Amino acid sequence: MVVVGGGPAGLSCALMLGRMRRSVAICDAGRQRNSASHAMHGYLGREGIAPSEFLELGRAEVARYPSVSFHRGLVTDAVAVDGGFRVTMEGGPVMSCRRLVLATGVVDQLPAVPGAEAIYGVGLHHCPYCDGWELRDQPLVVYGRGDADGAAFALSLTRWSRELVLCTDGASGCGEEALARLRRFDIPVMEQRVRRFARLDDGPIEVLLDDGTSLRCGGVFFNTTRQQQSDLAARLGCKEAGPTGCEIESATGRSSVDGLYVIGDASRDVLQVIVAAAEGARAAIDINGALLRDDGVLPA
Repeated sequence: MVVVGGGPAGLSCALMLGRMRRSVAICDAGRQRNSASHAMHGYLGREGIAPSEFLELGRAEVARYPSVSFHRGLVTDAVAVDGGFRVTMEGGPVMSCRRLVLATGVVDQLPAVPGAEAIYGVGLHHCPYCDGWELRDQPLVVYGRGDADGAAFALSLTRWSRELVLCTDGASGCGEEALARLRRFDIPVMEQRVRRFARLDDGPIEVLLDDGTSLRCGGVFFNTTRQQQSDLAARLGCKEAGPTGCEIESATGRSSVDGLYVIGDASRDVLQVIVAAAEGARAAIDINGALLRDDGVLPA
């Protein structure tokens, strides 16, 4: 097997396959989505661990199994061939496998605001389930537009704070019902253009608007777009399920392409480390059963 992506989903899948004495090659370009974050949350037993430390521990655990190998680098191509797939790495080997697992994740499109990259992961966050608790009861700015990405996102943050401002960086795009709901929860909508994000010397985040308004807050939560980290699934013919996911069997990770599994953030809209790791384990169990049937050990 080849697993493309060495994050929580890919490592979990390789761990289980290694324990089944299956030969697995993990190809990892080191582009994990949460690499900018200072801590990982919501993972029972590893609450608050740094993402880099979590990955180091995971790699060490997987490395115990002699049938698993690591290959650092970018996978540039994957094609379906008779009996499986052929996978090509940039400047590296060409590998053949009977099953291919894509755990390549997604990448967030940061707000097109000066200073966004500098505070990403420390003052600018995409996931309140990951970082809302640490910013509870503090003033928060929500960056987004429309009923779903703006209004509903801001309203969902009322679980963590009641001092919220929705900045839409232009026309809000919100309907009357959404605006009425925001007013009911005292969430003002600021349609001025956002000039910059900055972290001030005394700690707070500043959101500076075009008219000179300065909003000081504990953090900014944004809800813009994200895209697949890799286009391998699309090139292999995997059916899409929305703009950021592939059509898969939820219980197994099987895609619409025979022998191709898509797991982790690349597969769905529940972007949590613990969910990704669970998907990796479930896919591994399904792969092992499928290979046993292919080899005539179990009935087809």
